[in-house]
Amino acid sequence: MSHTTHQDGPALRALAASFGRPAFVPADLETEDRARDKIWDLAETLHCSIVGTCLTIADGRTLLAKLGVPDARTISEHHLHGQVVHLAGRREGGGKLLQKLLDRRHEREIRRFDAARTNAEVQALWQESLEGGEIPGAYWAAITHPATDWALIQDIFGEVHMLSHLVGQSNRADIRRVRQLETELAQRDETITAQEQRIRELMEQRDGLGARNRSIAAQQAIAAAAGQTVREPFKAPRSLEQRLAREQAHVEALEQKVATLVQASGRLSLELEAEIARRRAVETELAALETAFETPGDEAAEPSVAAMHLEGRTLLYVGGRPRQVANLRRFTRKHGGELLSHDGGVEDSLGLLAGLVGRSDLVLFPVECVSHEATGLVKRFCEAGGKSFCPVRSASFASFVQAVMPARVGG
Repeated sequence: MSHTTHQDGPALRALAASFGRPAFVPADLETEDRARDKIWDLAETLHCSIVGTCLTIADGRTLLAKLGVPDARTISEHHLHGQVVHLAGRREGGGKLLQKLLDRRHEREIRRFDAARTNAEVQALWQESLEGGEIPGAYWAAITHPATDWALIQDIFGEVHMLSHLVGQSNRADIRRVRQLETELAQRDETITAQEQRIRELMEQRDGLGARNRSIAAQQAIAAAAGQTVREPFKAPRSLEQRLAREQAHVEALEQKVATLVQASGRLSLELEAEIARRRAVETELAALETAFETPGDEAAEPSVAAMHLEGRTLLYVGGRPRQVANLRRFTRKHGGELLSHDGGVEDSLGLLAGLVGRSDLVLFPVECVSHEATGLVKRFCEAGGKSFCPVRSASFASFVQAVMPARVGG
């Protein structure tokens, strides 16, 4: 009877994966005797998600630069991703260097998963990481673990795939809003510039008419004193008076028009300042979101500022979108806090708000996605109980992350 060596485990799973079936690994291949799978042993269908989830753009550029790719620092992110995915299946063409980079970046999670000896234990560790938001390292450690079977790989891949959709939808909405704001700001800048130019032109016309009026008045005075008839275009004092009256009426009309334009320009300036403030708020939220999901490169790194301030805190989120609340709860739990929620009276009774506010350290509500009645009750209960509350700009994940930064919690 032939005996399968410990090197055959990854190959068997890769072969089975190529046919879309779970691998059969002989019982005599003990988990502790088998090595973790290499990235070139895995099914090619997994390479794209591993590179996209477990590596940063900076990692990818560094990898290609080490391999001598001339435009590694300048190629587009999409082209960069494609080249690194291509390397994943080539052991001697860059796959080894990619494997080392992934192992080094996610060393802490790999060691944590090394404690697992069965497929069920790997699944339990993965679920724990998923709920805590620790996705990149856990994904790499679980996919390459020797005890992971093809069915579990498919489940993990599916969860990461759907999570990328949820995060992508939130980011795309914020990015669209930023781009829309940039377009609106450019249009307002053009309008204000045109208004200012028109105001300058009208002021010049007004000054010119004023000079002409003074000239007419001087000639009229001279003609009246001399008792003479003024030749064209000043035929007589009466004609001059009529012309002066018309010019003065024209000047008054121009002054009113200038005043109207100045007022309109002031309103546009205020609206422009408001749009700039909104744009800065969106940029701040996106920066907070990137910081919250940044993958640490050093296992000895200090805990995040958000984690230190959320630890032991209870937050209450009133209103918002039900599908998003689960993501907010996972984020809060990851950083050591607890998130309570109330839909603002859609299905949950408003009578529950008083008790929920009493249990909370901070109450948040998205101003664009909560009823006025619920907002009024939250403020009243918070003031009565000495609780802090924070209106959130929108119901997006980014707005929530920005709102629970240290300056907000326990303030």
